[in-house]
Amino acid sequence: MKERVLLSWLLVFLLLSAVTVEATNKKKITSIDDLPRYSYDVETTVAVLLKDDAAFNIFADQVGVDIEKTLAEYDIEDNTTLIGYHATLFDITMLNREYDDALRLIETMRELQEKPANKHMIGLVSGSIIRAMQDVGSEDSVLYRETFAQYLSESVSQLPWGVVQEQIEGLKGRTEIFSENLLMGTIQTSLEPVVEKTGQLSSNFAARVIALRYVMDYQLPLKNEIIAVLDQYIKQNRVEKVDIWQEREVDLTGETDLHPVVVAIWDTGVDVDVFPDNLWVNTAEKLNGIDDDGNGFVDDVHGIAYDIDYEKTPQLLYTVENAQATVSALKDMMKGFLDLQAAIESPEASALRQKAATMEPEDMAPFMEDLMQYALHMHGTHVGGIAIDGNPAARIMPVRFEVDYHVVPPAPTVEDAHKAAQMYRDIINYYKTNTVRVVNMSWVGTIRETERALEMNGIGETPGERAKLAREIYDITKETIYELIKNTPEILYVNGAGNDNDDVSFEDFYPTSFDLPNILVAGAVDQAGDETSFTSFGERVDIYANGYEVMSYLPGGDSMPASGTSMSSPQAANLAAKLFALEPSLTSVEAIDLIIQGADESADGRFLLMNPKRSVELLKEYKKK
Repeated sequence: MKERVLLSWLLVFLLLSAVTVEATNKKKITSIDDLPRYSYDVETTVAVLLKDDAAFNIFADQVGVDIEKTLAEYDIEDNTTLIGYHATLFDITMLNREYDDALRLIETMRELQEKPANKHMIGLVSGSIIRAMQDVGSEDSVLYRETFAQYLSESVSQLPWGVVQEQIEGLKGRTEIFSENLLMGTIQTSLEPVVEKTGQLSSNFAARVIALRYVMDYQLPLKNEIIAVLDQYIKQNRVEKVDIWQEREVDLTGETDLHPVVVAIWDTGVDVDVFPDNLWVNTAEKLNGIDDDGNGFVDDVHGIAYDIDYEKTPQLLYTVENAQATVSALKDMMKGFLDLQAAIESPEASALRQKAATMEPEDMAPFMEDLMQYALHMHGTHVGGIAIDGNPAARIMPVRFEVDYHVVPPAPTVEDAHKAAQMYRDIINYYKTNTVRVVNMSWVGTIRETERALEMNGIGETPGERAKLAREIYDITKETIYELIKNTPEILYVNGAGNDNDDVSFEDFYPTSFDLPNILVAGAVDQAGDETSFTSFGERVDIYANGYEVMSYLPGGDSMPASGTSMSSPQAANLAAKLFALEPSLTSVEAIDLIIQGADESADGRFLLMNPKRSVELLKEYKKK
């Protein structure tokens, strides 16, 4: 949140040559690998650091100096990274009570932000805080709180509801579960383990500490006012957006001459009992604990699976075994969490709000890990339901891998990367052998997460050493899956862009960033076709589909809405499978071309909105030729 200082035209003219020379001397950064890494000593604990003003000020000032140095010395070609740097500078200026500088930082971030809704949200709360501080001067007074609420209400009332609905609802939901204990629990679970192992924090973790201090000092004391203003705005404007997807939908139910299409759901597991009429069947195998067909997989009647150690297992659905709560209770917790994010009042949302209000810091880790286990349990089934909706010719093939649910993940190793690479080889060979046409991959691999996991486990003497090891580990799997996808052009791989609001190419996500003709990457929009705040983006994102509050199945057969590019990806896979069902002779490239050619430009021309009905019409024209 920063604003560029306005110079007179004369001053701009006088400095033009100097600025040009400075820019040409900057080192250009086009990838996350090239960003400078810094680390900061923490002599006590993060909790103590946050409460020790003198120590915290030294810590924050050094972080600020390093960011300013980075911005001065490097030409960073990624606006999301630049926004992140400026956001940390904003937090520091606010904590130093340098409000004019903070306002300039807000404006700079608005200039850098490309998503219209996110641009509106930058500085919404913090700008009102600054105005109230400048007017009243004391954040402890009733007048300050009333003044803040007035300014926030004025700012919110000027927002275009149709553009910012998702962001406003999400902000209200997050604010409702904010508490000092919750924030301290975040520190205890995510940051203290790093300091315990290394005595340091990297730039990314240091920025998180500063952001938490800002929230505690400025936003948490105004929690009730923020919720009240947002709640009033939502109630005044809550008219459901027009759903553009119903009129674009293609339902092949009742169609004749459809051809079966094998759709692999490469995910965390699928409850096959939910889809009895849409399962791929290996007729050479029986559920008897024996590898009947001799292909190396036991009981692969409907698909294959791997456990957390990359070992084969016949278990196609991830089961919740280590949670403190029952599966039923976890489902209610997940629904409550999703309802809060969408500002939906429900018994589950009320229960979760109450749970968060009474949660002690030490309860944070088991709470997060329980939710993660249920997310892994439900994810593949939810995705599978979307991928085959309206397509009686679709045949689901579950292909399960396992993700660790712990807040502090296991340390990545070269050995495990080689095991994962072999798993990828076996899986894609299985696709080839069994004539899979479409593979949905609602997941991404990221170098940032690999580096973060190393730091959380205290591996690497320096940030640079850690980055080098992370790259070595990451490239083993990245390069393997690249070659495998490249060498199976007959298979169409559909991938979710990711939910980090990042440029997938700069961040080097895989397989999202691969420039291969048989990969289709889907970003997420809402029911009206407006870009979501969370969706990642960039040149490699081909198409945008509905990824907001999408209804689908849960294990056991219940349904629940969920959001994410995990939901937009199977929308695109669904369309691809329908095209193959209608015309099996299509190649992957031809199917992708029909999807792209059938899409509509968004209102601002920034991306393409999938249009299944138009793509099917183009297919019919193609078949007449």
